[in-house]
Amino acid sequence: MFYMDVVASTLQLLATLFVIALGLVALAGIAMFVIDRTQTHDAVRRNYPVIGRFRKLFTELGEFFRQYFFAMDREEMPFNRAQRDWVGRAADDKDNTIAFGSTRNLNFSGTPIFVNAAFPPLDEQATKTQPLLIGPYCREPYDAPSFFNISGMSFGALSKPAVRALSQGAKSANIWMNTGEGGMSQHHLDGGCDIVFQIGTAKYGVRDLEGNLSDDKLKEAASHPQVKMFELKMAQGAKPGKGGILPGGKVTKEIANIRGIPEGQDSISPNRHLDIANGKDLLNMIGHIREVTGKPVGFKTVMGDFNALADFLDMVVERGIASAPDFITLDGGDGGTGAAPMPLMDIVGLPLRESLLIVSDMIYERGLRGRIRLVASGKLITPSDVAWALAAGADFITCARGFMFSLGCIQALKCNKNTCPTGITTHDKRLQHGLVPETKSVKVASYAKNLIHEVEIIAHSVGVKEPREIGRRHVRIVKSSGVSIPLNELAPRPEIRV
Repeated sequence: MFYMDVVASTLQLLATLFVIALGLVALAGIAMFVIDRTQTHDAVRRNYPVIGRFRKLFTELGEFFRQYFFAMDREEMPFNRAQRDWVGRAADDKDNTIAFGSTRNLNFSGTPIFVNAAFPPLDEQATKTQPLLIGPYCREPYDAPSFFNISGMSFGALSKPAVRALSQGAKSANIWMNTGEGGMSQHHLDGGCDIVFQIGTAKYGVRDLEGNLSDDKLKEAASHPQVKMFELKMAQGAKPGKGGILPGGKVTKEIANIRGIPEGQDSISPNRHLDIANGKDLLNMIGHIREVTGKPVGFKTVMGDFNALADFLDMVVERGIASAPDFITLDGGDGGTGAAPMPLMDIVGLPLRESLLIVSDMIYERGLRGRIRLVASGKLITPSDVAWALAAGADFITCARGFMFSLGCIQALKCNKNTCPTGITTHDKRLQHGLVPETKSVKVASYAKNLIHEVEIIAHSVGVKEPREIGRRHVRIVKSSGVSIPLNELAPRPEIRV
């Protein structure tokens, strides 16, 4: 009898709670109905109270469902599943072979196809990539050990554990790491890797109190033996013609001290260097920084105005090759890691697939090919991409998003919101907790080593001993008709000017 009373009391309590819950749901529904009906900023919710809210929910969930359930391996943008999976396996140092044929559409216009040699070199005849000298006219030239390196990503845009993991991984893989325009932090140095110090338009890290370039700060930066080169950022692929954007929520006290800016306020750089208004100013600035630091100096840009570059290179020839920039980093105009307005991300600046060939030829034509090292940057995250860039004329390749994937990036597209779920681009301590530098650094190194190894495999397949020997004659480009033609016929090298 007692048992029955307990059951009855429990059922009565559950029924009461259920009625209360229904009442609360009803009250919430009524409240949302009133709010939706009276608000004026959303027409769908105003016309369809309560149920209109599901449109926004489903819109946000659509991105998730497309990525995980509906998109094919080669469909997504900016990077598809096949690309991300390759990076993931390389970072985990797992077998990266596939079976049953390629899923890539080789009939798509612009697809590069590498020409395998009839008699490739034997494995024992092949060689590892040799270091390449940058800045022969500097007091401290840099013998760069690797053709594949980490592109500019600022501390601030990236979290502390992400920068530490990249630094440690770069040291292990014997590659360089670019600081990005946010200045150099101790986290860049902690791993012990080679550093390329990028100087953005706001001169973060090497500026005086008024924001001008400080020779004393330059000397201080150059005094670190890990700092091997300096790079003037003229433009980047995410936003050509606009300065860097770091939301105030990411400007912590530490970042503010490194950059020399107010804490908690948006950090927006000028759209160009205030003291560089033309090619002459750029060449003078390169010479000044090289003289002060004694180290190689180059600049990063996105190709738009070929006439301006032609005039600049002609000026170099006129002054003499000692005055030349030690390297030019050419970024693609089809986006990057930085936060940027959509129009700039989408349609401003030439893609690397077009500009790299032309810029390489412009340098070659003026007899500057061995003097100015050409660094290609922009969506080159797999071995085929990197091998194509080398064939097109690049001496080095730098990559940002590939290394973000190696850190665990899931392409959540929240880099600009301080809510990155993997802890890479956020300063939220709770989210950063998931990124352990000591573990992720191993993945960074494995990704770099495996990519380099597979580019070497491509080099051997086309009949050369090391990747930098891959030339345009080793690549065919698929045309709109579906038939391929040799790259050296599509883009023949110009005659060197006498």
